Amino acid sequence: MKRRYQPFRIWVALLPALCAASMIAPVPAAAQVDPEPGQPPAGWEDLTGSLEEYVTASGIVGASAVAVREGRIVARYDLGYADVAGGIRVGPRTIYHWGSITKTLTAIAIMQLRDRGLLSLDDRVTYWVPELRRIHDPYGAIDSITIEMLLTHSAGLQNPTWPWTTGRDWEPFEPTTWNQLVAMMPYQELLFRPGERYSYSNPGFIYLARIIEALTGDAWQAYVQKNILSPLGLTRSYFGTTPYWLAQDRSHNYDVVSAPDGATELIDNGADFDPGITIPNGGWNAPLEDLATYAAFLSTTGSPDPATQQRWEAVLSRSTLAEMWVPRLPVSEDETTGRADSLGLSFFVVHDGGRTVIGHTGSQAGYRAFFYFQPAKEAAVILVFNTANEVAGEEADRAFEAMLQAAFVVADPVPVGAR
Repeated sequence: MKRRYQPFRIWVALLPALCAASMIAPVPAAAQVDPEPGQPPAGWEDLTGSLEEYVTASGIVGASAVAVREGRIVARYDLGYADVAGGIRVGPRTIYHWGSITKTLTAIAIMQLRDRGLLSLDDRVTYWVPELRRIHDPYGAIDSITIEMLLTHSAGLQNPTWPWTTGRDWEPFEPTTWNQLVAMMPYQELLFRPGERYSYSNPGFIYLARIIEALTGDAWQAYVQKNILSPLGLTRSYFGTTPYWLAQDRSHNYDVVSAPDGATELIDNGADFDPGITIPNGGWNAPLEDLATYAAFLSTTGSPDPATQQRWEAVLSRSTLAEMWVPRLPVSEDETTGRADSLGLSFFVVHDGGRTVIGHTGSQAGYRAFFYFQPAKEAAVILVFNTANEVAGEEADRAFEAMLQAAFVVADPVPVGAR
């Protein structure tokens, strides 16, 4: 990972003391906090316990988790620091980076335009983004790529947006302009015939953003702000550089790496970084409450508040959301855990035993996030970390798997066939 700042190094041995657990009561937000939360939801204690184990084993500086039921935050857990050097703990106001969870915003924007009759999922992408014809096409099929193929990562495009890097501090984190992306196209090729199979692609969502901008005349950020964030009440969400009035709440991001002498150390990358042209596939910054509000919109059948319900329907109808969650392509199957994934329209559908959860994950610039919900149960769980560890061992892997299992229980509390 390329650094944007002079790295600030901290011995990882100090982290257990720095990351002592703290239960911090959340403040009211658009996703309301249950005034009488009572008992935490099923699986919550297992989730927070395994989260602590994972944080300790991986040397993670700060982490947060939240459970949502029927549109309300019913449990929250904050652990560690948003800024170690500044002594600022993680709390209700902490702003994290959500990485590829941003792709679900781009997909919702596309479905809004589809429902307005401005595009079809079968539209050829090269009609809107003719520059794609510069990509080497051994199949003679690049004009067959459709909008739906971009949404399902089945267009045959490469995964990384910026594959040519040596990791120097001075290199851009990602391409900064559209012209840079276009200049790279003659040095890329289709990996398989479009529509043939799944293969994750970050630049595919930049191309979707180009379509949104061509149809609406708005920059992607402006369109999403006006048509998704504002009606949902996500008032502290933003893209790119942190605005001055939120700067004190922005979490730093960290890497745990191997030092030249063989020791393990922590690198503080600072708070902001420049995602450049890639914001539509991974640029969302927000506090956990905004993500909980987003989860409430996705996972709740109807709001008891008529005004909120009207805004939700204005963003996207329940029928269109349900259409986005229908599995279209198989993704993977883990023989060890028995877990299988499939993909709808940008949303992943995870099958774990009798449980099924819908969602997306995010990983960028030291941040890692997990966003899962089950609309049939009106339940959701969100996890986020401000540290990446490239040298974590088996203990961290075991804790991570236990944490993920517990998260699925929180997101889908009653598996199929259970009473």
